[in-house]
Amino acid sequence: MLQDLQAQFLGSTIGGLVAGSIYALIALGYTMVYGVLRLINFAHSEIFMIGTVTSLFILITIAGGTAPITLGVFGMIAVLLVIIIASAAVSGGAAVLLEQVAYRPLRKKGATRLAALISAIGASLFLQEAFGLHIIEWITGKSGRVQQNAPRFIPHDPLFHIGNGVVRTDHVFVVVGAVIMMIVLDQLVSRTRIGRGIRATAQDPEAAVLMGVSIDKIVRLTFLLGGAMAGVAAALYVMEYENTDYRIGFLLGIKAFTAAVLGGIGNLRGALLGGIVLGLVENWSSIFFGSAWKDVTAFVVLVLVLMFRPTGILGESLQRARA
Repeated sequence: MLQDLQAQFLGSTIGGLVAGSIYALIALGYTMVYGVLRLINFAHSEIFMIGTVTSLFILITIAGGTAPITLGVFGMIAVLLVIIIASAAVSGGAAVLLEQVAYRPLRKKGATRLAALISAIGASLFLQEAFGLHIIEWITGKSGRVQQNAPRFIPHDPLFHIGNGVVRTDHVFVVVGAVIMMIVLDQLVSRTRIGRGIRATAQDPEAAVLMGVSIDKIVRLTFLLGGAMAGVAAALYVMEYENTDYRIGFLLGIKAFTAAVLGGIGNLRGALLGGIVLGLVENWSSIFFGSAWKDVTAFVVLVLVLMFRPTGILGESLQRARA
């Protein structure tokens, strides 16, 4: 066991940072919506799925199939930027549409949070089945019920070594891209007029209205930003793992929700911390229990956090965040 730990620790740590970066980006959508509306948007996992399908469509269109694409450095960066921007735009737009169709009518009628939660689950199942039955098949020409493979456009070649751990080119793109996007979002919420509106709405909606803040606009913007972050995560996921399917968001969504709770639901920086911690714990656990137990670890972490630290590691919510 000790030998396995020594041989696999650094490699598992690198893999955990990569997976955790994707979890953290998805978790931002959960934490923003919860911070403003006190709502767990369980359909957010399908917003991520829509982003992966968008990236898949663009890559297949560029490559003319699923064969690898040979590009130079600038070509790889250009294609990555294209799928990030497109996936962020489509996922953000889908999130805004979801809010208008599934949540806003309930909010206008003063419905309970339980009603909104049920609506979220229904929207999630609807989107999942719609893509599984028809939409993915229209895009790829293959059954939407099977795994869809994406062409490789960034080589998974070793870039450098840390001990016996290998850092590949794609690892660097994922971690750097995720950190940049999370810093941008954190600064947007902390230092801009838009961010002040989001925080004011989260802290006291009635007072925010008296100060001239449009609640509908802020809620729409919150869903847009959270969906865009899921779209960025989707593009990085497709680049890293080169596949998707109509159910891809289910497990990743639960893990991202776990990351949000672990870091402190409603806390943007907590989402980053929770995602990284969860990714590392998952990968380290596979050393001791095998890779088949990685997903179990996420659920165990969620239960333990809810039992012993329900406010998460950082605990501060968006309502109390200050510039």
